[in-house]
Amino acid sequence: MRILYITQYFPPEVGATQTRAFEMAHNLKSWGHQIVILTEMPNHPVGIVPAPYRRKWRVVERYRGLPVVRSWVFARPKKTFFTRMGFYLTFMASAAINGVFIRGGFDVVFATSPPFFVGLTGLLLSRFFNARFVFEIRDLWPRSAVELGELRNPRAIRLAEKLELFYYRKADRLIAVTQGIRDILLTTSVDPDKVALIRNGTNTRLFRHAGAEKKTALGLQDKFVVLYAGILGIAQGMETLCRLVQRCKADPDLHFIFIGAGPLQEEVQTWRQQWELHNLSLLGQLPHREMPAYLSAADACLVPLKKNPLFLGALPSKMFDCMACERPVILSVDGEARTVLEKAGAGLYAEPDNVEALYRAVYTLKSMSLAQRQAMGHSGRAFVENRFSRQQQARELEAVLLDLLAMRQNG
Repeated sequence: MRILYITQYFPPEVGATQTRAFEMAHNLKSWGHQIVILTEMPNHPVGIVPAPYRRKWRVVERYRGLPVVRSWVFARPKKTFFTRMGFYLTFMASAAINGVFIRGGFDVVFATSPPFFVGLTGLLLSRFFNARFVFEIRDLWPRSAVELGELRNPRAIRLAEKLELFYYRKADRLIAVTQGIRDILLTTSVDPDKVALIRNGTNTRLFRHAGAEKKTALGLQDKFVVLYAGILGIAQGMETLCRLVQRCKADPDLHFIFIGAGPLQEEVQTWRQQWELHNLSLLGQLPHREMPAYLSAADACLVPLKKNPLFLGALPSKMFDCMACERPVILSVDGEARTVLEKAGAGLYAEPDNVEALYRAVYTLKSMSLAQRQAMGHSGRAFVENRFSRQQQARELEAVLLDLLAMRQNG
């Protein structure tokens, strides 16, 4: 197959979206399919474009063997509604224009959202190349933006909802990454046969227990280490996590690590200073390939989201990274994610936005024997290997795409 893979976020940017896109595309290429990535100039989440990419409309390069076309985007460190909309809309337009000039035809145009507007880019380019259009939905926008208070204008909401249904009708296939998203899609006028479920997961070859060397290198070998790795953002409830650190700071045997960057990183730094959180290390954004060593340095890993009905259908990929590294998970996400964690026997659930619930979960794990925590870790690893490996999910995507092309040839 010849596949144009459109994703606004892609390495060297770090994050769950970027990782899923790269690993899906890398696996498909390794199985003999031709892939071209259409993406933005790297900048996410800090909003600063590196010098080699600045003031350029189009950059063509290779990233670990994959051909990549990078497109200009309006990126700014300050995140407001208007700068975000400029960020999304400029990529939508510039990618559509740059996509037209990619040589060769395509059998499939695959667009992954968020951002929501990448769907229009995918639809337009699928028509240009006379290709099948597949739209992957990792976030139900505009519903999520409304729930989080990022989109309030009634007229804008109605317009976005109409555009959402337009995408769903025009796509030849829809890919949902959680059962919750799939269930909601099936309540719309979408043909159920168009909707496939390919969940989040992790690269089990890369993410595996890497020993305690990193913990020793950080000087924390005598501490019980609780680690959060991910976006320092609104949806993650960063103030709650910092309140948890504050609640635990009298314990000399307990230390927290936050890894990542995002819209609330300045606030997190401010809370650390104001609340004198000497038991918290902020390591910033780190390369994806280094993460297994850092996750392995933890005695427990935090996976939080704010308390919101929207997240009952969420399935954070960072949960699977932690499980693959055999680390017990403290999951502060109810719904589908909680069901998966409890079925795996890989950690503890704590009510979202509840500092005391998180505190109890931390100390429950801390009071367990090493053998008990290791058993949780081994159970999580086995569960991910059997059901949530990225290689397996790439095979599922390949099957969906091949079936779609076979239907076109036979029809």
